[in-house]
Amino acid sequence: MSTSPVLQLAILVLFCNVHVKSLGCSDSDREALIALKSGLNDPENRLASWKGMNCCQWRGVGCDNGTGAVTVIDLHNPHPLGEQGFWNLSGEISPSLTKLRSLRYLDLSFNTFNDIPVPEFFGSLKKLQYLNLSNAGFGGLLPPSLGNISSLQYLDMENLGLVLDNLEWVAGLVSLKYLAMDNMDLSTVKPDWFKILNRLRFLTELHLSDCGLSGAISSPLTVNFTSLSVVDLTGNNINSQIPSWLMNVSSLTSISMSDCNLYGRIPLGLGDLPSLRSLDLSGNGNLSASCSQLFRRGWSRVEVLILAENKIHGKLPSSVGNVSSLAYFDLLGNNVEGGIPSTIGRLCNLNFFRLSGNNLNGTLPEFLEGTENCNPARPLFSLEHLDLSNNKLVGELPEWLGQLENLNELSLGYNSLQGPIVDFRSLEKLSSLGLQGNKLNGTLPESIGQLSELSLLDVSSNQFTGTVSEAHFSKLNKLKILHLSSSSLRLNVSSNWVPPFQVRNLDMGSCYLGSPFPVWLKSQNAVLFMDFSNASISGPIPNWFWKISANLALLNVSYNRLEGRLPNPLKIAPFADVDFSSNLFEGPIPLPNFEIVSLELSNNIFSGSIPKNIGEAMPNLVFLSLANNQITGEIPDTVGEMQILQVINLSGNNLTGKIPSTIGNCSLLKAIDLANNYLVGPIPDSLGQLNQLQTLHLSENRLTGKLPPSFQNLSNLETLNLGNNGLVGSIPPWIGTNFPNLRILTLRSNAFSGAIPALTNLGSLQVLDLAQNKLNGPISIGFSSLKAMFQRQMTNQYLIYGKYRSIYYEENYILNTKGNLLSRAYCLELVSKSYQWPDSREHFKPDRIIIS
Repeated sequence: MSTSPVLQLAILVLFCNVHVKSLGCSDSDREALIALKSGLNDPENRLASWKGMNCCQWRGVGCDNGTGAVTVIDLHNPHPLGEQGFWNLSGEISPSLTKLRSLRYLDLSFNTFNDIPVPEFFGSLKKLQYLNLSNAGFGGLLPPSLGNISSLQYLDMENLGLVLDNLEWVAGLVSLKYLAMDNMDLSTVKPDWFKILNRLRFLTELHLSDCGLSGAISSPLTVNFTSLSVVDLTGNNINSQIPSWLMNVSSLTSISMSDCNLYGRIPLGLGDLPSLRSLDLSGNGNLSASCSQLFRRGWSRVEVLILAENKIHGKLPSSVGNVSSLAYFDLLGNNVEGGIPSTIGRLCNLNFFRLSGNNLNGTLPEFLEGTENCNPARPLFSLEHLDLSNNKLVGELPEWLGQLENLNELSLGYNSLQGPIVDFRSLEKLSSLGLQGNKLNGTLPESIGQLSELSLLDVSSNQFTGTVSEAHFSKLNKLKILHLSSSSLRLNVSSNWVPPFQVRNLDMGSCYLGSPFPVWLKSQNAVLFMDFSNASISGPIPNWFWKISANLALLNVSYNRLEGRLPNPLKIAPFADVDFSSNLFEGPIPLPNFEIVSLELSNNIFSGSIPKNIGEAMPNLVFLSLANNQITGEIPDTVGEMQILQVINLSGNNLTGKIPSTIGNCSLLKAIDLANNYLVGPIPDSLGQLNQLQTLHLSENRLTGKLPPSFQNLSNLETLNLGNNGLVGSIPPWIGTNFPNLRILTLRSNAFSGAIPALTNLGSLQVLDLAQNKLNGPISIGFSSLKAMFQRQMTNQYLIYGKYRSIYYEENYILNTKGNLLSRAYCLELVSKSYQWPDSREHFKPDRIIIS
């Protein structure tokens, strides 16, 4: 039975390391090694044994049994992670190595040679069979003289900063069996690289992942490496179909060609390769195959099958249960439909099974088919990882899920599964349970509290009811992530309860936690993300909480009835998301002790002025909402220092003064809402610089002057609401031509005069409100251009802007028609007594036309 080249060389190393007892090494070999040592930096004194006459007894040196000649130098770093100090060698490689005439094995891997070039004299080591330079820090140009080592069988140059513009030198390595150049830069190598490699007729392993190679793999008339066992071309831009010659190499055991931009059909002949154990074609995106054909036959010895993120389609056939050796099966992100066949239970060795992100729309089988070939004879006994999330699975959870005794991770989130949770108490090894985003109902079983290995529990966004008690957590001392949100669960624990866990993520939004603020939280010193929104909590936040808050990257206690003042400065982790909205907090606006990313304080009773240094305190703020409070004073100029701000919402306050022109410096703004204040003066021309702006609300203020001409640059606007101000002048013609995405245009209750310009490029417009102005003359709107008004919208569409993580600005426009408030679009109101309708008006039929 033939052995792999790696095993052959391991035997060689073991043979060579049997040190000679009767013979010492030659003087010339010893002097060569001393010269090598003198050029190396050795911070941990690894080469302390390199002294005395018999160099065959030195650490990392091996000699020939018969002659005493040095054949092996193994200076690889045995502790590359630094767990036992800094063992990395550095310095220079002495040319004295060329004096070691019998050297066959050289390993310098995992050292730190600080981008020195690979010595050109390596090409003179004529007897060298093994050369490992991986992760050793060599850089510069690779000397083509390496191609002179015709005896070389093993060459590993993984993760080196070398520059190669061709592979011609490789053709000289006529004895090569193992070649690894992963993560090297081969982007300038010519597309004929495969023709060169095809000359290496003894090659058994080829590792060229993430090298920047490009171009199709040619199909030569003759494939010379008929002993090829392993091919890894992951992460290169091959951009072709799977080469047909692969199906003719019967010795192949592993093929890795993920993320290679491959396209076309997956050849069925791959399943017939008699020795194939591992196939990874994931992440190509455009490889297609029918499940029924792909698994009809073959795959007799395959253990790993990774076809994720492609275009595999159809239903999984029952014949998939015949791939008896399969241990790792990944079809993530394809178009697989139907349900899971019961024959999956025949896969005795299946350890990892992932079908998430497909279109599975059937049910989980009620029973699994077993086979006598399994030992023990229990279906899916070896399964440790099951992920069927993000599909459309329906039906109830089958009982067999609770019998997979070796299961470590179960993910069924974001389906349409319903019914109760099955009894999971037998899953003693389960560390991750994800059932979120389904329609599961009933109560949460107390047996979950017995899963002592559980670190993640996510049952959020279901229809659970009932009580969650201390028993549900009794043995969950390893729990790190707890998500119970968006259900109707009620937490019922004693006032002196101390949880057995120290969670990192704590999401109990929309659960009933009740009053007062949960005392048990006081013990949670490791929490980083906390969401207690809409949890029926009332009263003040206790002082002890601000010790915990200093670690929080997410703090959301919105939609409760919390009251009192927030500490100033606000104790929070750097770059956190903070949401105290929709409570009863009062007092001045607090600023954080570190800069944060989002601050949501709307719908409270905050008062006083906006801190003048708000922009200096939070220069990297993305989202700011202080809406619907009792804030007074002016908007500080320092808001212009928040230059990555995407949303600013200060509506519904008592702000006075002018809109600061510095807002124009916030070039990433998507939403500005300053409505319902007492702002005065003209609209700053600088707002026209905000070319990413999508919604602008300045209504219900005391603004004066004309529309800034710079507004015609706001081509991404979808909402422009300037109603109920004192704006004057004519409506400029660019209003009708420069805003193709505009949905809502409101200029109501101002003092605009003159004719309405032609609205020829407002095909997205759904609301046009020009009422209560001084407009006159003929109506030349161009009704045929207002295409969106002809289409009746059957569902509510929520417009959101500036979405960042879980926060966003939601469009909240309310239309006023003759005293009636409408939240629907498709309404045109032109209140004037001197309009003349064009003859084509009968062709325009929006939901509602109001003229007075």
